[in-house]
Amino acid sequence: MDAEKNELIGLYGSRLRIRVCGICIADARILLVRHRFVGDENIFWSPPGGGMQFGESAPETLKREFLEETGLIVEAGEMLFVNEFIQPPLHAIELFFQIKAFSGSIITGSDPEFSEANQIIREVRFTSMEEIKQLPANHVHSLFRNCDSIEDVMALRGYLGDD
Repeated sequence: MDAEKNELIGLYGSRLRIRVCGICIADARILLVRHRFVGDENIFWSPPGGGMQFGESAPETLKREFLEETGLIVEAGEMLFVNEFIQPPLHAIELFFQIKAFSGSIITGSDPEFSEANQIIREVRFTSMEEIKQLPANHVHSLFRNCDSIEDVMALRGYLGDD
């Protein structure tokens, strides 16, 4: 196993993580982050988000993670759904919120939990559902599995398992 995957498993493996993620829509496109070495073939597109820190509220986590990963300043809206991601040695509970408002310019940010040499964020961009549906299923977050439109994504509620 290479150094990058060792770092990923060392940080996140064999323990439960609570992640806060945001669904940010503009011009009928959803904001996605392309990660390296998460998922098959080292490609994984998902909405921005990340792990909660002790003493930090979910909306605070969302704001911090969006700024780190995308350069955007966001305002959290309603909580939409919970997704459980289990792919040993990784296990995460993901809280998804609507992004009510955002400002700033998109950048390809970084993850301060990783060393500079092992950053996993490769690209950040607004993506149409048509583009998302053309991606192999194992390259994109499972929330898109049963969604054919942005409206379908925004209508997700409750608990979504990762199976």
